[in-house]
Amino acid sequence: MNTTTKYATTVLAAALGVTVLAGCGSDDGSAGSGASKGSGSGSGSKTVTLVSHDSFNVSDKVLKAFTEETGYKVEILKSGDAGAALNQEILTKGSPRGDVFFGVDNTLLSRALDNGLFTAYEAKGLDGVAPDTQTDEKHRVTPVDTGDICVNYDKKYFADKKLAPPKTFADLLKPAYKNLLVTENAASSSPGLGFLLGTIAAEGEDGYEAYWKKLKANGVKVVDGWEQAYNEEFSGSAGGKKAKADRPLVVSYASSPPVEVLYADPQPKEAPTGVATGTCFRQTEYAGLLTGAKNEAGGKALLDFMIGKTFQEDMPLNMFVNPVVKDATLPELFTKFGEKIDTPPTVAPEKITANREQWIQSWQSLVLK
Repeated sequence: MNTTTKYATTVLAAALGVTVLAGCGSDDGSAGSGASKGSGSGSGSKTVTLVSHDSFNVSDKVLKAFTEETGYKVEILKSGDAGAALNQEILTKGSPRGDVFFGVDNTLLSRALDNGLFTAYEAKGLDGVAPDTQTDEKHRVTPVDTGDICVNYDKKYFADKKLAPPKTFADLLKPAYKNLLVTENAASSSPGLGFLLGTIAAEGEDGYEAYWKKLKANGVKVVDGWEQAYNEEFSGSAGGKKAKADRPLVVSYASSPPVEVLYADPQPKEAPTGVATGTCFRQTEYAGLLTGAKNEAGGKALLDFMIGKTFQEDMPLNMFVNPVVKDATLPELFTKFGEKIDTPPTVAPEKITANREQWIQSWQSLVLK
């Protein structure tokens, strides 16, 4: 889900002609990046350090609100993509670089839990969080957001061809959509892996290989990552139009259409892209109190805050993800231009952990050879 955030941040920076900084530490409670152990997570410290992936983003006013409510300032230590950040925490487990880790999702969750990275803590306000996101009964992690990996389509292409866009995984196999879809490599890309898991959830462990054989025969194109797929190969994106891309179907996110509207100049009355709502896979991102955290009290306060309405309602236009708190209000940009995916397929984290490598190897042998 996080590549959409990275795309939005890059576009905004280019539009404004500025360098995007991941927070500059100050005494007013704003975030600081590059926090070190010596910068203030010790006993009695008024600083709490949040370790995250590079796509984490939050408004300064929200961080100030946290400081005003709790007395703690937040320092943010960004550590690459979600997988790289998690690997660093596994290497330093028991002596963590921060107090809270944010960004482990359901594709990697069991790995984090099996390595004992988190100390159990039942965050205040958890009763207001959607029950289907609360997958860990021991409360070692707290659900923070959800995002849906889905096929996006170029509305103009399908209107010009007088062809209805696909709606489901099964539709993608139809001859009408031959040579139209581009997806990311499941071995190297988060949305690529999510799309593979979506087909497994939809077709079953006994049926996904046959599905991918048919999808390959129908001309699916595989590229390394989301940036190439969305901004170079997909004809519906702003980048794709400049690149004269010729694939009107791409694996991206349900939140991608609002991004296309937000950064267009002038903003269109409707999104130029749509979502095939029957092709989605639900990702959930979690945060947890790191085992050995030097500021446990501050870490617990931050987890409580992250599932409060102030933080939850700030996320959609900063990280382009959905709140998990049931009464959080979405911005108009999301409700007007986005798609609400009610019951997307997913796969249990423990099943992903047990089978992920085998599924990826099978997919590679079927699709890339």
